[in-house]
Amino acid sequence: MSVPSLGPRNDRRGGPISRFIGRMGLRLLGWRIAGAFPNLEKFVVIGAPHTSNYDFFVAMATILATDLRIHILGKHTLFWGPLGPIMRWCDVLPVDRRSAHGVVGDCVAAIEGAEKMVVGVAPEGTRNPKPGAGWKTGFWQIARQAGVPIIPVALDYATHTIRIGEPLETTESLEADFALLSAFYAGVQGAKRQLPMTIPIGGTRPAEPSGTAG
Repeated sequence: MSVPSLGPRNDRRGGPISRFIGRMGLRLLGWRIAGAFPNLEKFVVIGAPHTSNYDFFVAMATILATDLRIHILGKHTLFWGPLGPIMRWCDVLPVDRRSAHGVVGDCVAAIEGAEKMVVGVAPEGTRNPKPGAGWKTGFWQIARQAGVPIIPVALDYATHTIRIGEPLETTESLEADFALLSAFYAGVQGAKRQLPMTIPIGGTRPAEPSGTAG
């Protein structure tokens, strides 16, 4: 099995044993990887479609196989007592939705305060979104405010391929950036449903900069 190599600037997760486990996992599950992660210290990874618990095993096998350290978001309350070290070993990033800065602010602060940091987000927010529900914009806001690119990753069950896309540098236009993401994900088949040709924008729209004409 061919697995893309990381560059010297990437944040590595483990070592040869975890890479072996990940590659064997992908082989047993019957998946392959197309594309490669960019040789950058910091970026935001988005994975879609997320339609099944099975996605977790494919994603973890991919992370272990590539050896890329990806921090996923978790409630800060999960870090109490003995669970704390386990959460940190799993590279879970604690976020508090009630904090003054919110989840986006916490993630931006973590990225800006680290020498190397990759944050992973499921943009759909849930395995079972309502019909016509759009993607949440938090991942875009994190990348925009932190000044890092977005790396789209598709889990295509039609071909059992994990497709890693090219870096997307965010612009001032959320709609234009979502159009590019739609082109990448168009027709990708999830475990239980296919992504639409055009990804709708849901969630809370980012605030307009002060002084911007309405």
